[in-house]
Amino acid sequence: MSLVVLLFLAGLSEAAGRILPLLARRPGMSRTLVAGSLLAAGLVEAAVLALWPLTAWTLAELVLSSPPSGAGLEWTPGLAAPLVLSAVLAFPLLGPLLHLLLFVGVGAGLAEPLAAATGLGWWDAAGCVAVAGAGLGLAVAAVRRLVVRIGAPRTPEPIA
Repeated sequence: MSLVVLLFLAGLSEAAGRILPLLARRPGMSRTLVAGSLLAAGLVEAAVLALWPLTAWTLAELVLSSPPSGAGLEWTPGLAAPLVLSAVLAFPLLGPLLHLLLFVGVGAGLAEPLAAATGLGWWDAAGCVAVAGAGLGLAVAAVRRLVVRIGAPRTPEPIA
């Protein structure tokens, strides 16, 4: 249960880091809309974070000639706890760099148990974790852009 709460808080932190700077530029939005947006985005981000070890495990299975016999890679509270700091993304200038460093650190933490469970070397396991994280990040970015494009108000074309 504590792991679910940690992943939800990490997702909420990630969403806050992405949404709050945008909302600061749009004064006058209702609080319920802001809270609903944060909650929905937090749940999506938490789901993506929860999929990261599973995706890395699947990639490791593809790399190996014989699939590992273990139960898979799972989050532990110690591995997931640093993700709660994902809101550092909102800091101007240094935010994206701090966010990248945070995810590199968490990914390095995931690589060790993946290497131990699969028999891959640490660098190979780190590569699987990195590709899984980048793939999930690109998928979420594409969905974000699609949602923004669909939700953007359309300006009527002038009649000439």
